[in-house]
Amino acid sequence: MEWGIALFPIKQFALWKQHVAWKLIGVNILVMLIVIWLVGVSVKDFACLLVAQYQLVGDERNYFFDRTMHFYLIRASLLAIVVAAIIHFVFIKKILSPLKRLTQSTRQLTSGSYPKPVEVSSVDEIGELARHFNAMTLALKQTEDNRKRMLSSVSHDLRTPLSNLHGYLEALRNGVIVGDRDLYLSLLEETQHITRLVEQLHQLSVWEDRQTGSVALSRIHMNELILRSTQSFQLELQSKNIELDISVEQEIVESDEDGLKQVLTNLIQNAINYNTGHMIWISGVIEPHEYRITVRNVGEPLPEELQDLLFERFYRTDPARHRGGNTSGSGLGLAIVKEIVNKLGGKVGLTSKNNMHSFWITIPRN
Repeated sequence: MEWGIALFPIKQFALWKQHVAWKLIGVNILVMLIVIWLVGVSVKDFACLLVAQYQLVGDERNYFFDRTMHFYLIRASLLAIVVAAIIHFVFIKKILSPLKRLTQSTRQLTSGSYPKPVEVSSVDEIGELARHFNAMTLALKQTEDNRKRMLSSVSHDLRTPLSNLHGYLEALRNGVIVGDRDLYLSLLEETQHITRLVEQLHQLSVWEDRQTGSVALSRIHMNELILRSTQSFQLELQSKNIELDISVEQEIVESDEDGLKQVLTNLIQNAINYNTGHMIWISGVIEPHEYRITVRNVGEPLPEELQDLLFERFYRTDPARHRGGNTSGSGLGLAIVKEIVNKLGGKVGLTSKNNMHSFWITIPRN
């Protein structure tokens, strides 16, 4: 999408360049007409004045008339040229000044630096071009910032388990330590963490590249889908002494079943990881045009300014909020939820009050 925003003004720039060229031609024609009109009107007025004032008879009177006419003609022409030049300068400056600023900003963008937003001083095509250019610059900057943050987060998340694996394997090779069940389980846990991170990155990449119109739609019984999604968590819920309270209204929705199952899996897993009570509530409610799913749990209070950040990539809250101090989360689960729901035409959000957190999604019913 970012590239779509970036390419749109570039494609339109050529069209608007032609439009500006035609506008300049129109200004030149207008200036020429103004000059001709001013000169013609001036000469006509002076000629009528002279004819009315003098009885032009004889060569001497004709000479006087011709000389006077030439004088007024030259003065009127010079005056018309000055006025037309001023009008031409004002029009040209109004048209070319924004294009000059856009050209300078484009050069900065090409050189790798992000320019300040171009001032929009008009509502015509050039003003629209400036607004699209500002949107393009902002989108490119956000994409670059996301890329840097993503590379930093991925390298950080991979460095620790890879270092642990390398250290243990090096020690095993040199005979410093002897392998046992606990050691192999620890190594398995590290490899599983890497596998989960790579798999989530793959899922996020797949859904980002998927076009909205390419989503595979099927008829889904939402009550059955939600019940199936919770079954894989039974052992984990029992081990952590957490119960599920499920209240789902029956409804058939046309959507992507695999995508919705992934969304529910991530929401339930997030609720389990950050749950500080012994209950998780899952509800499905029919609304006029949507189907709303809410996963609610009790957790540590979450500041309001951090609530929107939970759906950003690699964002993780204070480890103290994590159940049991387990910080193995990748920070991608809710980002995947947001990406999938957006592609399915729905919305995602969080409603939090004190220590009660409700993560909700809406999916179009048709």
